[in-house]
Amino acid sequence: MFVDKAVNEKKSVWLPPLRTPARSHLRLFCFPYAGGSASAFARWPDLLPATVDVRPVQLPGRWNRMREAPFTRFEDALRVLAQVLPPFFDRPFAFFGHSMGALLAFEMARYLQREGLPQPLHLFVSGRRAPHMPDTDLLPAGLNDQEFNERLRELNGTPNEVLQNPELMSLLLPTIRADFDVCRSHEYVPGPPLACPLTVFGGIDDIESAEDRLEAWDMHTTGPRMLFKFPGDHFYLHSAEAQLLRTLGASLRSLATEETLGLPAQGSRLNLGLRA
Repeated sequence: MFVDKAVNEKKSVWLPPLRTPARSHLRLFCFPYAGGSASAFARWPDLLPATVDVRPVQLPGRWNRMREAPFTRFEDALRVLAQVLPPFFDRPFAFFGHSMGALLAFEMARYLQREGLPQPLHLFVSGRRAPHMPDTDLLPAGLNDQEFNERLRELNGTPNEVLQNPELMSLLLPTIRADFDVCRSHEYVPGPPLACPLTVFGGIDDIESAEDRLEAWDMHTTGPRMLFKFPGDHFYLHSAEAQLLRTLGASLRSLATEETLGLPAQGSRLNLGLRA
């Protein structure tokens, strides 16, 4: 694939290392939710196995990339990520994505499978209905700033001190709006299911994580499937971070062992593990 020179020169800003393990068996790429940045995963290296190299995806338009224009089309984000990520596939890897990030992680895995490129050992998706299901709850386009802020407040993902800071919100709103445009522009195209194992996470009080919406992911892989739910709403990954990372860490530790020892993959039987 042709790699854009400007993208190639900026690879390090796309995947900032939070902490480089002395010995890394596995690399975990983390795709953020709408309005989120690499900082959402800042504590993860301390709570996951020490041999996991956590690499959050830092999209343009936020934090150290604030001056860069954010994506507004899903296909543009995927096209650039398809150039940025492969040079980091020098060791076994897995994908984790929450909400918008779940869509990006899923479509990136499908792209790698179509192109015959290295594929994730495991796909972890969180806080997102299955990609073939229409998103009827997405924030509509055309909301004014006050209406948009109120909807953000309802989602409970933006701290009140941020929402009540007009200057800060004026900086953040264009990127958050752009991320919702990215989600709205995603078009699911039917295709062969993935072959890798799939784990689905959700918050017990999150409407996006209703049982039927999460179980519908089952059709998107022929590998083993698991489902876990944790206390909290759409942003349970912050409020129940320790519980989530205990479960995620156990899976990653098992992956690293299987990869190192060359153990065979498990069967494809659906295995739903529901946790309160």
